[in-house]
Amino acid sequence: MATANDPRLTPARGDIAAAHLEGKVTADRFVSGRLLRVAAPVLDMTGKPERSAGLTTQLLMGEAFTAYEKDAETGLAWGQAEDGYVGYVSLAGLEAATEPDMQVAVRGTHIYPEPNIKTRPLEALPMLARIRQVGEAPGFVELESGGWCPAQHLAPSGPLVADFVDAAERFLGAPYLWGGRSTEGVDCSGLVQLALAAAGQQVLRDSDMQAALGAEVQGPLQRGDLICWRGHIGIMASEKDLLHANAHHMAVALEPLAEAEARIAAKEFGQVTGRRRIVG
Repeated sequence: MATANDPRLTPARGDIAAAHLEGKVTADRFVSGRLLRVAAPVLDMTGKPERSAGLTTQLLMGEAFTAYEKDAETGLAWGQAEDGYVGYVSLAGLEAATEPDMQVAVRGTHIYPEPNIKTRPLEALPMLARIRQVGEAPGFVELESGGWCPAQHLAPSGPLVADFVDAAERFLGAPYLWGGRSTEGVDCSGLVQLALAAAGQQVLRDSDMQAALGAEVQGPLQRGDLICWRGHIGIMASEKDLLHANAHHMAVALEPLAEAEARIAAKEFGQVTGRRRIVG
């Protein structure tokens, strides 16, 4: 569970901190951040400004990032993602862009240099990546950042699904990636966060934070319930089957909850610590 001044969610270091934290944390200087947006299809975030630093999370195209420090020498920006996560990202993956008005509504799509599917794609975009439309052609939408996407792969900004499990099921078979947050690679809490986002619910990033969502289940499990372990989380696809991104399958997999519980209990995550139901 996130605590006050949790470093994952608090844009503060000993030498610099966000202006709104003045009087709450100690730092050499306090600065107002600059709101930018992710220009890359998927942008990696790390907790340290080192080439060897591990992946902590990822940002998707069009998501907001408040930069508190930009270092031209390292090519990194330090700041806070729109879900609250703090860390370092590549400056090359950011831009000063306008508010997106469209999003990728399918598991993935491509950006083409022309409104023609026979041209060589420029990039691939994952589900929930956001873009701004500036034009259109038959069957295509023109992006503000350049290029064209198939119109049938896009939807206006806002909830994509009524049932967040429907969105989670689109990730079935996607590879497991620690810190991953896209259909190209996702971890357990990334899957939960993205699925809920597709249903219009914005939640925090990590499994310990998500363990406080909703209310404890006081009866039989049902579709959409969250099953929590110490360091892991999954989604009930039915009253018996668990959908989760996990390192055992190295993928997003569907399996009987009883089998997952037995296997996980014998390993590092131990026994189930919570069964949560999203309310509303």
